Amino acid sequence: DCMQAFFESMPGIVLTVLIAFVALLVGVGYFHAKERKRNSVKILVFSAVAIALGTALSMVSIVKMPQGGSLTLFSMFIVSMIGYFFGPVQGILCGIAYGMLQLAIGPYVVHPAQLLLDYPIAFGMLGLSGFFHKRSDGLIPGYIVGVFGRLVCSVLSGVIFFAEYAEGTGLSPFAYSLAYNLAYMGGEAMLTCVLLILPPVRNAIGYIRRFVLSE
Repeated sequence: DCMQAFFESMPGIVLTVLIAFVALLVGVGYFHAKERKRNSVKILVFSAVAIALGTALSMVSIVKMPQGGSLTLFSMFIVSMIGYFFGPVQGILCGIAYGMLQLAIGPYVVHPAQLLLDYPIAFGMLGLSGFFHKRSDGLIPGYIVGVFGRLVCSVLSGVIFFAEYAEGTGLSPFAYSLAYNLAYMGGEAMLTCVLLILPPVRNAIGYIRRFVLSE
């Protein structure tokens, strides 16, 4: 495929461009926070740490799927947590930046629209957790909504660009894409939610959130 060959033929250039784009997104979040008179330095630091930690955890695959995607060690939660701490704008920007790094690390691209759906848009959806940032009990609901947003994008991408994988399975492209993506995203979400209901974990995140939001 031409798009995939392009990314594989120029990894150094592509990685440099994508890292620059990530830096730009984080910078946009910084200035957005500054304009709203929020602690922009703290937002910048925590967003950068979340992107780096989420990227590192994404490389720890508990289950790796045959056509891409994997159940990772809570990487989606780390990214969605920025939205829960700072709101949807910072959360979505952080998710987009994280998605672009995922593209740099392990690109699988067959079409420009598929690139957008599977990387910046899909991972940007993790920032939807930000719509729950004013709720003290919004951690788990926000995370679930963020994962659902990413799932919708990935299922849509599968139906449009990878329908041939459903051939011979007895499933429609939609059913196959839903089952395939739900297998690893749903599995990771369930494990994460089990972790988040543990009182020590919930209390620790609450403490971090209070520290982050303190002036």
